[in-house]
Amino acid sequence: MNNVGWMLDDALKMPETRHAVLLSADGLLMAHSAGIDRDDAERHAAAMSALQSLARATAEFCGQTSAEWQQTVSEFVDGYVFLAAAGPGAYLAVSATARVDMEAVSFRIQELVQRLGKELTSPPRQDAGSPA
Repeated sequence: MNNVGWMLDDALKMPETRHAVLLSADGLLMAHSAGIDRDDAERHAAAMSALQSLARATAEFCGQTSAEWQQTVSEFVDGYVFLAAAGPGAYLAVSATARVDMEAVSFRIQELVQRLGKELTSPPRQDAGSPA
C-alpha cells in the first residue's frame, strides 16, 4: 500500500512540515509519510475525505462547481492542513506547523501532485525482461 510513501517523505523535507497522507475519495489510505503510523494515517485519511467532500459541496458559494475544487487550507493555532486534489479519485493532505512558509508548501504540494499523478496513472509493467 505505501509504495509511493517515499514521494511523500521527499515532499516533507521542507522546514516545518509534519506529515503527509495520500487518500482515495472514499477515505481509504493509499500511502503515508514515514513520520506517522498507519493507524493515525488511516484516521486522518478518513477525516480528510470528509473535508474534501465538504469543500466540494460549498464550491457554489464562490460561483464554481464542485468539479473545479483544487485545494483547501485549514488553519489552526499551531499549524495548517493543506488538502489538494492529486489525480482521479485521489487527494493529498499535508500538515505543517504555524511557522511554515505557506506559499512554498503549496508550491511543493502542486509539484508532488504532478509526480503522483504520473505514478497513479502509469500502468503496471507487463513481465518486463521475462523470456517470451
